[in-house]
Amino acid sequence: MTVHFPFQNTYAALPAGFFARVAPTPVASPRLIKLNRALAIHLGLDPDRLSSPEGAEILAGKRVPDGADPIAMAYAGHQFGHFVPQLGDGRAILLGEVIDADGVRRDIQLKGSGPTPFSRRGDGRAALGPVLREYIVSEAMAALGIPTTRSLAAVVTGENVMRETVLPGAVLTRVASSHIRVGTFQYFAARGDIEGVRQLADHVISRHYPEAAQAERPYHALLQGVIARQAELVARWLLVGFIHGVMNTDNSSISGETIDYGPCAFMDQYDPATVFSSIDEQGRYAYANQPRIALWNLTRLAECLLPLFSSDQDQAIAEAQTALADFAEKFDIAYQSGLRAKLGLFTARDGDPALAQDLLSAMANNQADFTLTFRRLGDAALDAAADRDIGQLFADPAAYDEWAIRWRQRISDEPQDPATRRTAMRSVNPAFIPRNHRVEAVIQAAVNGDDFSPFEELLKVLSKPYEDQPAFERYADPPEPHQRVLQTFCGT
Repeated sequence: MTVHFPFQNTYAALPAGFFARVAPTPVASPRLIKLNRALAIHLGLDPDRLSSPEGAEILAGKRVPDGADPIAMAYAGHQFGHFVPQLGDGRAILLGEVIDADGVRRDIQLKGSGPTPFSRRGDGRAALGPVLREYIVSEAMAALGIPTTRSLAAVVTGENVMRETVLPGAVLTRVASSHIRVGTFQYFAARGDIEGVRQLADHVISRHYPEAAQAERPYHALLQGVIARQAELVARWLLVGFIHGVMNTDNSSISGETIDYGPCAFMDQYDPATVFSSIDEQGRYAYANQPRIALWNLTRLAECLLPLFSSDQDQAIAEAQTALADFAEKFDIAYQSGLRAKLGLFTARDGDPALAQDLLSAMANNQADFTLTFRRLGDAALDAAADRDIGQLFADPAAYDEWAIRWRQRISDEPQDPATRRTAMRSVNPAFIPRNHRVEAVIQAAVNGDDFSPFEELLKVLSKPYEDQPAFERYADPPEPHQRVLQTFCGT
């Protein structure tokens, strides 16, 4: 049974300095533990063939499919503010590109498929736990409607990897609109390779921002397009309580997708200073810092593009600053619009941002659960008796009750009936997120007991985050004090 990938590889056709050609390292005895059948079909792939032994070998890197042109991409990056001029794919290999059912070009990449010239003394492998975490969280993000890389498959390799301890090895097959990052531009800019920056920019315009090609100044339009997508993306992270954890420039996607789910997490209790990443000791990438860091990363991208703007550096800098100045407004529009929707408001009024912020402040001061507060608010829009259920989430229920008086006055100014409002609110306020304690329980069952049934069940629940699922109601509950996961780890 031959597995056919209709590859059309454009990145591998760029000059040799953009990547290293390298084949995946074969593994001992690959076993498919999860195939995203719906995504496979959308990519034009046959899920039955991918589920075959040959398919498992391809998804583990043991066999290279026809038409693939395996490469490890070169890039640089600022890691926690410190510039590293060469990073690159140290444990990921891009097999090639396919055109999906929507006509969108998508990368198919193996993550954990062995060392590359960019491995920097690493083994190029991945442990099972981080593979499952990325599969769960990326697919949850997709179900929430947030731009993201996707997970096509997870395979155990039959080999162990050494981290702090011996762990089962695994490979994730990741799908992305592309794997081009801010750090990819930095790689060429740091070398003074202006032509490399130009070739990369032209490739990105063709692939992700074709409208920029028609603009009077295409490279300015490219920067503006990336700024707009990043502003929208980070606003949407905040609206679901998501914390990326490592917003380095090499983890900042040019396409505007969420990429590289390492020590990521969703908040339980609302606290804007929340940090989960074990390596973020200074809180650089805390929840509330994410918009500021996104702008910092975009500023690094703008620096790379300066030579394409003008030969007059002062003029180029002024033009870049003009573009970057739009970020705050674009973020604020997306964020405030999202908050209004979460509060069930159909129109914009001057006092709405303060109303939303007052609720968030009350939540922070009273250790209220972020997801459940907003979800139950939809019920309260239908029936004021539900206020009691929300108040129970607050250390001092009166803090919510005082705010709710103002909220009810505000929604009474709009003509929508309560049922319409509740339906609208439930479409943006999820009941189910990949809570840390649930993700960790899934990982432990798989790693310690080779039991993937909790993994399957969690994926099933998270695939319908906005729907009531009475049989799985417990998945909406925040952790008990003894269940709280306070740190997440990178997994490399």
